[in-house]
Amino acid sequence: MTVLGVDGWRGRWVGALLSRRSVEIRVLDDVDAVLAVPDVELIAIDMPIGLSDDGVRACDVGAQKLLGPLRSSVFLTPVRAVLGARDYAEARAISRAHTTPPRAPSAQAFQLVEAIRQLDDALGEPATDRVVEVHPELSFRALSPDVRDRKGTARGTVQRLRALRTAMDVEEALAEAPAGVPVIDALDACAAAWSAQRLAEGRGECVGDGSVDLRGRPMRISW
Repeated sequence: MTVLGVDGWRGRWVGALLSRRSVEIRVLDDVDAVLAVPDVELIAIDMPIGLSDDGVRACDVGAQKLLGPLRSSVFLTPVRAVLGARDYAEARAISRAHTTPPRAPSAQAFQLVEAIRQLDDALGEPATDRVVEVHPELSFRALSPDVRDRKGTARGTVQRLRALRTAMDVEEALAEAPAGVPVIDALDACAAAWSAQRLAEGRGECVGDGSVDLRGRPMRISW
């Protein structure tokens, strides 16, 4: 069984193709390239899929609660109408008009809008269970209780490497990664792949309230 974990990176995507313990890091130019990777049973992507029309997603709030000190890594997903915004000012205005009480997306969340829009367009309809939303920090939390420090720090990087080492040959994958891929994004893609593997095997978990969006996509984060 082969699965794919995916993390956004500078307008492109870092993929981790996982089969048993063997993992390969790839750079994928767009969402179509992600969905076109052949012979993949499940794709786990660190990007919102089910989108609320009028408020905060329960899965985002639940993920923040689970992560505790690392909760800031979970951004509250903008409402669907924000996908049509041309700039941050318009996004704030649109969001406030569609939420009660009025709420504007953070600047960090707005930076994801283009990638969310591309994924939303590419997935099309009807809803598919072949592509699932994940969050790497939830994956690392499930992998090892020793992952406590923020990613990108020296301690946090080593903690994540040690956690992934129990599930896959991560050092070999990093050594052969395409030039320029940051270690943060490569490790996040590997964590997403680990989640994809356990979800495909029926061992996964998720957070959310069971709701779906207007396109029939579940508003949940899995790991």
